[in-house]
Amino acid sequence: MYFTMVLCGRKCDAEAAARILLDQGQEHSIETPHGLLHVTLHGTSNTRRPAILTFHDVGLDSKSCFSPLFKFEEMQEIVKNFTLVHIDAPGQEEGAATYPMGYAYHVCACVCLCALGFRSVIGVGVGAGAYILSRFTMIHPDSVEGLVLVNIDPQARGWMDWAAQKITTLTSSLTEQILSHLFSQEEMSANADLVKSHRDRISKAPNLINIELFWRGYNSRRDLILDRTSNFKCPVMLVVGDQAPYEEAAVECNSKLDPTTTSFLKMADAGGLPQLTQPSKLTEAFKYFIQGMGYMASSVMTRLSRSRTTSLSSSYSMEGERERSRTLSQSSQGGQMPPSPSHTMEVSC
Repeated sequence: MYFTMVLCGRKCDAEAAARILLDQGQEHSIETPHGLLHVTLHGTSNTRRPAILTFHDVGLDSKSCFSPLFKFEEMQEIVKNFTLVHIDAPGQEEGAATYPMGYAYHVCACVCLCALGFRSVIGVGVGAGAYILSRFTMIHPDSVEGLVLVNIDPQARGWMDWAAQKITTLTSSLTEQILSHLFSQEEMSANADLVKSHRDRISKAPNLINIELFWRGYNSRRDLILDRTSNFKCPVMLVVGDQAPYEEAAVECNSKLDPTTTSFLKMADAGGLPQLTQPSKLTEAFKYFIQGMGYMASSVMTRLSRSRTTSLSSSYSMEGERERSRTLSQSSQGGQMPPSPSHTMEVSC
């Protein structure tokens, strides 16, 4: 990462100043052929490790999508060892100018990565962000050391989906369409306060036109062509809540990835935004994932892992041809999770 900064004084003063800036969050606007990308950096300025690059879902920005997770107490051990790069999709950040009607909307994470000068990243994406980082990884496999994909749907909209979307567009507001993407019907009833807060935020957003452009772009996505031998070259952790609207899509995605490099985390009593509702469990899983990649080997696991037991049971694919994954269920007393990634596992927290 290379930025031009004018700092006076000794080297230690410069390092201290840089550290303060990263703690507070350096914000940058990076010019691309398709407009400006807003980027916020936190954490360490050490570039010997990959940066953790995040990309948010539709209807959210980097702050509303990731702040609760990366400000969580147990996550600070990770934050102090890596640079965090939070990308806002074009026009989605707070205070973004409204795009004119007919604007050709593009999302380009690769330009941001190249502009920042990172050698490699660990991608963390939610929903639309998970899809974008997955496609970026396929195009630039050497730039990504690991992927955490929350509630990913790798499939394009089919004709039935397209027809249903057209009907929904006529009968539901943009806000309600996005809420049905973020939350399942079960979650809308069970977590009314969280849903209401997002409904109010989206409906009152001054850049609602920009949000609609992002939403339309995501709905026009192409299939991610996945198979076990030729897609992701890096470790992958798939995360989905058992009440999430894209649970089936995530399970299907898991079945198409290499089981030796993929971990599957199914979070009990979690919906479409587990990074907001269960940051402790996701933090713990993320720490294991990073350790499995060879980083933070001396890190002490959280008190959560010390207060649970684990039990393993085999599960099989629908065809019954071979063992596809192991299910890890956790109770509330002593024990630890096994390290990942070594096998594909379904993890119920």
